[in-house]
Amino acid sequence: MSTNIVFAGVGGQGVLTASSIVGKAALLSGMNVVMSEVHGMAQRGGIVVTEMKIGDAKSPLVGKGEADIIVGFEPVEAYRVLWKAHPGAYVVVNTEPIIPITASLGNAEYPDVSKLIENMENLKVYPLEATELARKAGDSITTNIVILGALSKLPVFPLKRETLKEAIKESINPKYHELNFRAFELGFEAINP
Repeated sequence: MSTNIVFAGVGGQGVLTASSIVGKAALLSGMNVVMSEVHGMAQRGGIVVTEMKIGDAKSPLVGKGEADIIVGFEPVEAYRVLWKAHPGAYVVVNTEPIIPITASLGNAEYPDVSKLIENMENLKVYPLEATELARKAGDSITTNIVILGALSKLPVFPLKRETLKEAIKESINPKYHELNFRAFELGFEAINP
């Protein structure tokens, strides 16, 4: 038995950092973890997806209808991977969009975020103003840590909150610990599953 998680976002949002922190927390807990990264041009705003299984698993790939949790750093990217979620899966989704250049130039239209969230049917969806909470913590760069705080509150998330915080401490420069822990707590307090 494993907990299957899919992280989806855009390059520069800290998707890979967040997923590696969760992987480190699983190892600190003595749990098996397998992880796969699928990303495009991560440093240029391309799609970034990480798949992870915590528990009894050999392959990190999450198939159709197998995800217990979708972690969306960007609304459209979260929506793109919903096919991996089983009915009743949890979705934590940052509500602040990153508008692609094609939409900025008027060559495409970015969908209405509230409509995207409405269309996430048969799932337990937790919209999160993660970027705004990160700004409140002191820096929007901590958006990924806000999201981890919310993730740690989900009843199906298999790791203890304190272990996740320990993994953050081990992964981030000590001079930024206070900022990141503030962001984590704001994310934790923002949802009520």
